[in-house]
Amino acid sequence: MGIRFSVLSSGSTGNATIVETEDAKLLVDVGFSAKKMDQLLAERDVSAADLDGILVTHEHSDHIKGLGAFARKHDLPIYANEKTWEELNRQCGAIAEANVQVLETGGVRDFGSLQVESFGISHDAAEPVGYTFHQGEEKLSLATDLGYMSTKVKEKIIDSDVLVLESNHDVGMLRMGKYPWNIKRRILSDIGHLSNEAAGDALGELLSGRTRRVYLAHLSRDHNMMDLAKLTVNNILEEQGIRVSDKEVTLMDTFYDRPTPWDKVGQK
Repeated sequence: MGIRFSVLSSGSTGNATIVETEDAKLLVDVGFSAKKMDQLLAERDVSAADLDGILVTHEHSDHIKGLGAFARKHDLPIYANEKTWEELNRQCGAIAEANVQVLETGGVRDFGSLQVESFGISHDAAEPVGYTFHQGEEKLSLATDLGYMSTKVKEKIIDSDVLVLESNHDVGMLRMGKYPWNIKRRILSDIGHLSNEAAGDALGELLSGRTRRVYLAHLSRDHNMMDLAKLTVNNILEEQGIRVSDKEVTLMDTFYDRPTPWDKVGQK
């Protein structure tokens, strides 16, 4: 089977991703109510009863809105670093002691044959992280809510077979948009969100002969469009002399209102 995954929903209104192998099934973030999460999982024919746990990237509401209720409903362990747990304890209500699991930033945890590693990112949260997933030679990386693409993050996610990468906003649309300037400044900062332009620049360094698909994720509904994000990234790569078609890399959609189809990481 190898690793397969589905981005259940991605965007400023809520985020969740399911990652599984033949002997492990993990949820990354719970950005919706428990009822909505059950519905999203059912669309991918997954029962919450089969989950081995929940990985948390950070404590912002679009990533943990239903975390406490969902974990209590299905008696699921939650994995997060200590600083994130300090915030979760304030926001999620009581969690059974056995389900409070600490996975420190940079830590590695095995779930059956699936190896999970967290890595630090730059965002205005207590201690935000992204994750890489390994099984054998297969590698999947999830990196969203990035103020900027640091060298350390690049080192962690390079040579991924599949990459889920933030492409949050078009800079021009954001500057002209309806948000107050203090919010715009926060989004544009090094602890905000990665723009289409920044995603394209980063991919110019990240793409290798191994990378087959890049999912552009966490798009703003007010200051971006998927077609624009893909066009911008494509154009930047071409300006750097990288033709996506020549590298056999495909830019993939994510959605705020429905899951992506199952994707097998090792699939060419």
